[in-house]
Amino acid sequence: MTKTLLFSLLVLFASIDLRAQVLPYAKEVVKSLSSEDFHGRGYVHDGDKIAADFIRNEFRRFGLKSFTNDYYQTFSIPINTFPGAIELIVDGDTLSPGVDFLVNYWSPSIQGEFHAFHASNFDLSSLGSLRGVLRDSRGKVLVLNQDDEERKREISEESESLIKEAKDFLRFHPQNSVSATLFIENELSGWNNSTRQLGKPSIVVVDSILKKMIERVEFNIEAEFIENYTTQNVIGYLDGENNDSTIVIIAHYDHFGRMGTALFPGANDNASGTAMMLSLARHFSENTPKYRTVFIAFGAEEIGLIGSKYFVQNPLFDLTSIKFLMNFDLAGTGDEGIQVVNGSVYRKQFDRLRNINNEFELLPQVKIRGAACNSDHCAFDEVNVPGFYIYTLGGIRAYHDVFDRYETLPFTEFEDYHQLMVRFLEGM
Repeated sequence: MTKTLLFSLLVLFASIDLRAQVLPYAKEVVKSLSSEDFHGRGYVHDGDKIAADFIRNEFRRFGLKSFTNDYYQTFSIPINTFPGAIELIVDGDTLSPGVDFLVNYWSPSIQGEFHAFHASNFDLSSLGSLRGVLRDSRGKVLVLNQDDEERKREISEESESLIKEAKDFLRFHPQNSVSATLFIENELSGWNNSTRQLGKPSIVVVDSILKKMIERVEFNIEAEFIENYTTQNVIGYLDGENNDSTIVIIAHYDHFGRMGTALFPGANDNASGTAMMLSLARHFSENTPKYRTVFIAFGAEEIGLIGSKYFVQNPLFDLTSIKFLMNFDLAGTGDEGIQVVNGSVYRKQFDRLRNINNEFELLPQVKIRGAACNSDHCAFDEVNVPGFYIYTLGGIRAYHDVFDRYETLPFTEFEDYHQLMVRFLEGM
C-alpha cells in the first residue's frame, strides 16, 4: 500500500468517525430543546431559563470555562405573553390555536361574546370608507374578509397603501372603536413575540375552516404584559494554543414559547443552530483549538436581537481580539446547501470555506450573500468584528409556527455541515 493511499484512507476513516459521532448528539439536543418540557424556549413557564440551564450544563460537561460565576449574562426585557387560556369560538365552533388561528402577539386580553360585522380590503381603500366601516362598530368584532378576484383588480397602488394604513389602524390604534378584529387569510404566516402590549386585540383566522359568514364570536384570551422579565445569554470558552486571538461561535436559543396551549417548538429555528454550536463545543473540548474559542447562546434574538446587542454593549472580553465569528441559525436541513451572509464582505474567508467544501464534497453548494442585519451577528458587524451568518437552504418550510418540530426535521446535511465548519475553523 502506498503512503498516498494510506493517507487517503486515514482521512476517509477520520471523516466517517467524525460524522458518526455528530448526528446522534445533535438530534438529542434538538429533541430536548424543542420538547414540551422546554415550553418553546419562550417566556411562559420560564421556558427560556430551562433552555439556558440545559446549555449551561452542556458547557460544564464539556469543561468550558466561564467569564462569570454561572455562565450567565443576565438582562431584562419587556414582553407580552399568553400564559393562560387562548380560546376562539366562531358561531359555536371551537377553533384550534396555532393551527386555525393566531392571536397577534401584541394583543391584550379579551373575554366575552360579540356580534360580528364584515368588511373587506376594498372597503378600507379610502379614509371615508374606513369611517363608514367603523360607524356603529363599538362593542362589535370586525371580520375583515378577503376580496374576490374582481374586487382585487379594482384596487390601485394608491389604494393598497391606504389599505395598509387602515389595517395598521385596526391593529394598533387605541382609538379604534371595535372590540377586536379578525383578519381572514389564506394561511397563517407565522407568529412572533412583542415587547409591547397594544390597545385592541387582533386575530388571524384561516379562511378554509370557516363554514359560513361569521355572525358571533366568543373569546377567552389571557395576555400578560411583563415590564421587566429577566432572561440571559449563556457564555463559555475554551483556551486555545494561542489566547491572543479569539474565535467566537454563536447561536440564539430563544423561540416564541407558548400561546396558551399552542406550543411553538422551534426545532429548526433555532434548536438546530444551538445544536451546531454545542456540537462544535464538544469537538473542540476534545481537540484543543488553535485560538481561544468562545461559545455564546444568545437570548431574546426573536424580539429584536436584544441579547446580542446587550452583550456587545457589555462585553465580557475584548471584542478587538476576535479573529472571526460564526453565527448559526436554521441548521437542520441543507438539501440545497448553505447561505453565507457576509460572504462577499469577507471574500477571502468565503473562498476558503467554499474550497474546503469542494475539496471534500460535503454540501450541495456554499452560496454567497452580502451583508444583512437579520440575526445576532449584526451587533458585531456594527463594531467591525468580522464574521459569517450561516443558515441551511431547502427542505421543510415550517418556520415560526407550531409545525417546526423535531419529528419532521430532516437533518439532511448536518454531519457534512459540521465537518465543513470543523475544517474551516481548524484552518483559521
